[in-house]
Amino acid sequence: MGRIIAIANQKGGVGKTTTAINLSACLAAENKKVLVIDMDPQGNTSSGFGLDKNNIENTVYEILLGESDIEECIIKNVLDNMDIIPANVNLSGAEIELIGVDMKEYILRWQVRKVADNYDFIIIDCPPSLSMLTVNSMTTADTVLVPIQCEFYALEGLSQLMHTINLVKRRLNPDLELEGVVFTMYDARTNLSLQVVENVKNNLNQNIYKTIIPRNVRLAEAPSHGLPINIYDPKSAGAESYRELAKEVIKRGEA
Repeated sequence: MGRIIAIANQKGGVGKTTTAINLSACLAAENKKVLVIDMDPQGNTSSGFGLDKNNIENTVYEILLGESDIEECIIKNVLDNMDIIPANVNLSGAEIELIGVDMKEYILRWQVRKVADNYDFIIIDCPPSLSMLTVNSMTTADTVLVPIQCEFYALEGLSQLMHTINLVKRRLNPDLELEGVVFTMYDARTNLSLQVVENVKNNLNQNIYKTIIPRNVRLAEAPSHGLPINIYDPKSAGAESYRELAKEVIKRGEA
């Protein structure tokens, strides 16, 4: 069965979707079969791969509400080796519609188990909140990858997230582990970026990826063209970093 990694941080703007898009694309480029699941009602991962998210009939929303089976919602070969289950704004209503539904925390898990053997990696992009959608993602996942922006409040958000991961582990998914922390939007010119990295390392030593994602204009531009960075500008610093991160993620799984 493929490794299922949820990319989560309840703080917005930390490079979560950027990491979901570009890590997935770089894993696919390494000849790994990848399924991306967009669990964010903003649907930015879906549009970041060039999909017209508002005109897609079967999305993750239909899966959660039991209106479609997972196989009907997978868009095949968005890139070579990569499929996607998209999301759009409909997903924002799922939380309310699932009130009172038994075992609702496991809906995604049960569905994903049907297709998990077809993939080497399943990457889930979580919304920037600790909602039912995030809980469903963590109940499904083997590990949680946490992108952290190199800024002052990074550690504050991390401790809240660790609390949630531990809660899900205790009550819903005893196998859930922290995949690791990846630093994003790193600016080598500022002391603050350096301090944040050191600070997190002191608190979380064993789970930090060596690859650090820099602030990069091309990385910010790529989603508006509906392309991951390794296709949009393969020679950019952002593309190089995500290729390195993909190799590190693969290697960590083999350890």
